[in-house]
Amino acid sequence: MSTHPGPRVRLAGGLLFWYAVLGGAVAWAVHLLAGWGVEELTCASGNDRVGAVPLRTVIGAAVVLPALATVGALLASALVWRRTTRAPAPAGGDRSLERSRMLAVVGIWSNLLFLAIIGLGGLALLVLPPCQR
Repeated sequence: MSTHPGPRVRLAGGLLFWYAVLGGAVAWAVHLLAGWGVEELTCASGNDRVGAVPLRTVIGAAVVLPALATVGALLASALVWRRTTRAPAPAGGDRSLERSRMLAVVGIWSNLLFLAIIGLGGLALLVLPPCQR
């Protein structure tokens, strides 16, 4: 006899699923806005600090935090893929399990891509001297 999960469990599972699929893209957008935006605005104002924090530290945080969020999304998509490959196919022609499996594979590959983009963008932000004119 199988029991159906409650609404809170379904909501948490759905949010985890969409984080697994879209987490890397959102983290990359945050990385772009935070990393490049903070550097451009700080340099345009003629400063090399954001408040009391050096600009390189802020840029480092704008690289590391989105990269960690992307790694989390990658692990979540691998978990979703693993659980959908082990689950038995439902009877009655319901293809939602196959769609979830396909989106998990898309999440794995896109999160790998976004992790590489964040890493290389962060490398450019951290290697090149900030505020060079």
